[in-house]
Amino acid sequence: LGDYCRKSGIERLVIGMSGGLDSAVCAAIAARAVGPKNVIGLSLPSRFSSDHSKSDAKATAEALGIEFQVHPIEDIHSATESQLAEALQDGDPVARENIQARLRGMIVMAVANSRGAMTVTTGNKSELAMGYCTLYGDMAGGYAPLGDLYKTEVYEVARAINSEAERFGEAPPITESTLTKPPSAELAPDQTDEDTLPPYKTLDEILEAHIEAGASKAEL
Repeated sequence: LGDYCRKSGIERLVIGMSGGLDSAVCAAIAARAVGPKNVIGLSLPSRFSSDHSKSDAKATAEALGIEFQVHPIEDIHSATESQLAEALQDGDPVARENIQARLRGMIVMAVANSRGAMTVTTGNKSELAMGYCTLYGDMAGGYAPLGDLYKTEVYEVARAINSEAERFGEAPPITESTLTKPPSAELAPDQTDEDTLPPYKTLDEILEAHIEAGASKAEL
């Protein structure tokens, strides 16, 4: 990421921080790539955002020393749902969920544009391979540092980041809650990734066999 920014003349980075693992790891990577003072973390809570997600995002931003802004999306979320009420009434429920991700993408991009910065996208290889992401939402941005890391590998990177911070006598930027809570997009009540996907350990073994080793459906 640092190499890309230097070669592209990019000095500042913006990240939507959900309080989840991927955005926390991306924020730590961004702070190292361009320096903490050049990174802006945005918390964009909706009615479905848990208290621990909001507090975890803030704790990570404070530990890293990056700028942190909170922009609740409830007002524009409600207004958009009202505007699209007829279209959404009998539609796929995923359409209603994705509104939140797209509103967040709009805000993150607006802040990035206003600061002459680049948005960092936070998706990992497991999510991208399964299409567990939102076009024009959390996929919006210029660079995906975790795009070739499976979710289980992201956990390993997170622990390495914390271990290094501790060696230097610094507070681990990725909270224990972030490392241990069930992954969730938080786009619906009590939602977890495993509502839709297999456990990541199982999923990643399947994806790695298929993508890296070329295993067939029968072999899998």
